[in-house]
Order: sequence, then structure tokens, then C-alpha cells
Amino acid sequence: MKTDKIGWESIEKVLDELVESQRKQLLILGRRTIPRLTADDVLQPNDYPELEFDPQFRYEEGMLAGIQTVQTALKFLRRSIQ
Repeated sequence: MKTDKIGWESIEKVLDELVESQRKQLLILGRRTIPRLTADDVLQPNDYPELEFDPQFRYEEGMLAGIQTVQTALKFLRRSIQ
């Protein structure tokens, strides 16, 4: 694929897929410790001390936050140049 043919929609789609994949990863990881964990619970790990102090979970949570930050920044950039 030539890079000059990549559009904003393609970039946003890839970022959406990365966010979804990372959310699934967090849920899988969280359920290793708390089997009843839901997707919503993953968004509030401070409610679960087992997750709050799990370095691997916190790392993966940070990865999700980083991807979401890039996603937000690119959406802002797209709006500001169009």
C-alpha cells in the first residue's frame, strides 16, 4: 500500500482496532485474577486492590491510555486542518 493513499479514516480505523484489542487484553489479564470481572470493571481498576497493585495490569492499562491519547490527538489534528 502506498502511503499517499492512506486517509484519515484508515488511521482512525487502525486506532479503533488497537483500542479494542487492548481493552480485550486488559479484560483477559484482569480475569486471571478476578474471574467475574466485566469490561466496565476494567475501566475502574481502583475498585479492585488486586488490579490496582498488579504491575502487569497497570502497564497494560497505561498502554491503553497511550493509544487513546494518540487517538484523541489525531482526531483533534484532523478537525483542526480540515
